[in-house]
Amino acid sequence: MKKKLNFIEFFFYKTLISLANKLRDYTYAKYSRVNPFIEDLTDWKERGKYLFGKENVTVYGSSNISGNIEVGENTWIGPYTALDGSGGLIIGKNCSISSKVNIVSHDTIKWALSGGLEGYEHAPIRIGDNCFIGTGAFIGKGVSIGNNCLVAANSVVTNDFDDFSIIGGIPGKKIGKVLVTDDKKVKLVFNSDSNLKNT
Repeated sequence: MKKKLNFIEFFFYKTLISLANKLRDYTYAKYSRVNPFIEDLTDWKERGKYLFGKENVTVYGSSNISGNIEVGENTWIGPYTALDGSGGLIIGKNCSISSKVNIVSHDTIKWALSGGLEGYEHAPIRIGDNCFIGTGAFIGKGVSIGNNCLVAANSVVTNDFDDFSIIGGIPGKKIGKVLVTDDKKVKLVFNSDSNLKNT
């Protein structure tokens, strides 16, 4: 049997629904999209400025941000991401961190396996400038990723990679190279491509 709302609950419910509809309509008119309600509650660029002190950093409302994190200008951090800077995290400028990415600078493996007798392990993560991190990727503690790298969707990155790497798989391996021409055009060359041997 459904519980009947009292007047205060009903008023709160109707006010919340009205706010959600107005925010939905505003977002649709401005961006031609409909977001989950939580994403419409904050301005993403204002959140980026609050968190990282820079004008042009975008951080979605559903992102979980914790610890010591530095983010470069013009970086985009998408929805449902988790950025853990408890061991230190630096993300460069002009990066795109896609939805559901997890970048975690600590782990509790030994703590859990020892029944809590060993401590958490922390190590800093560095992601260079001009990197693209694909949807659902995981980057673990102590990893350094160079400039102009692409991490493929759903990859698990536990080792370091040089500039211009294409990283994919579980565990992440170098599967290709990013080429940037003199006129700033980008070409992705994969290991199966015979052109990679000539670069």
